[in-house]
Amino acid sequence: MTNAVREITPILTERAATVDESDTFVAENYALLKEVGLVEAGVPSELGGAGAEVAQLAEMLRIMAHACGSTALAFSMHTHQVAIPAWRWRYQQVAAVEPLLKRVATERIILLSSGGSDWIGGSGRATKVEGGYRINARKTFTSGAPAGNLLMTGAVCEDSDAGPMVIHFGAPLAAAEVTIQETWRALGMRGTGSHDVVIDDLFVPDAGVAFSRRAGEWHPVFQIIATIAFPLIYAVYLGVAESARDLAIELAKNKAQTNHSLDLAGRMDTSLRAARLAHRWMVETAELNVPSADTVNEVMIGRSLVAKNAIRTVELALELAGGTGFYRRNGLERRFRDIQAARFHPLQSGPQARYTGAMAFGQPVTQIF
Repeated sequence: MTNAVREITPILTERAATVDESDTFVAENYALLKEVGLVEAGVPSELGGAGAEVAQLAEMLRIMAHACGSTALAFSMHTHQVAIPAWRWRYQQVAAVEPLLKRVATERIILLSSGGSDWIGGSGRATKVEGGYRINARKTFTSGAPAGNLLMTGAVCEDSDAGPMVIHFGAPLAAAEVTIQETWRALGMRGTGSHDVVIDDLFVPDAGVAFSRRAGEWHPVFQIIATIAFPLIYAVYLGVAESARDLAIELAKNKAQTNHSLDLAGRMDTSLRAARLAHRWMVETAELNVPSADTVNEVMIGRSLVAKNAIRTVELALELAGGTGFYRRNGLERRFRDIQAARFHPLQSGPQARYTGAMAFGQPVTQIF
């Protein structure tokens, strides 16, 4: 699998600048990912996939991010939406996810995540009707939307006696009630196609609801999601930081080294090492295969440390490169813009600190997100 991604990185690298400058979705790259078999990488081998687990998938995304951050970040959303049901099939013997995983393996369908607009609170409206629900929602930050086949999402139903409940389901992008609004013109990660997806009165039958949970509270399935997804997503930012570091060293070699440049290079590599160590901790936590409030805490501490140190690495890389780093043609300023997105995934710094602080004092974390 790593060989496959290394083989296509020259093509991804060649296309990256054009995609960035034109705000164009990386559609050709998705076609390439399908050709080399990476779409089904996380599907268990028994179900027709490559059987890759978290560490291998994270390595795939890290390598990909060296070439094109947009491709890697968008694809990380599909990758974690495959890895989560694969984990449930492998470690919890949840047979209900088999049809989805088999479709990924045989049809190479692309799964989308609406986590950026949903998360623990949920979003959108689910109205109970005979035999199911009517869904109305706008899902923002839906990375990979133009290539998607199935949006893995949810909506809040207010009709429950237990209070607001979030129902989770897959919304087919081919349905007439599901449309893409092309809203994605952003500072960085410009090729991810993270548009809004609008759901207008889509009927979801009762049998199409994967699970339901209380809105605004952590659920065991979300502990699985957080523990598995974020080592994959943040592998991308680690890869962006590594590539920025390498570019900066090459650019800085073209001029005489000074005490200041040595200091910058040393601080840059120290920050990068911190990001690598924190990311390794995230992966090792996921590999424990015991998702819980504790593993969420460990992964989210790692998420904050990777974000902080990856961003700092790229800042120092730009400073080390000097004026040459400011030119678009050298690729460093794109990495500088792309790395800023590491700030915005949950748990962001404030909620993460509160979650970790509550864990330290033995207080409840059910509603901290």
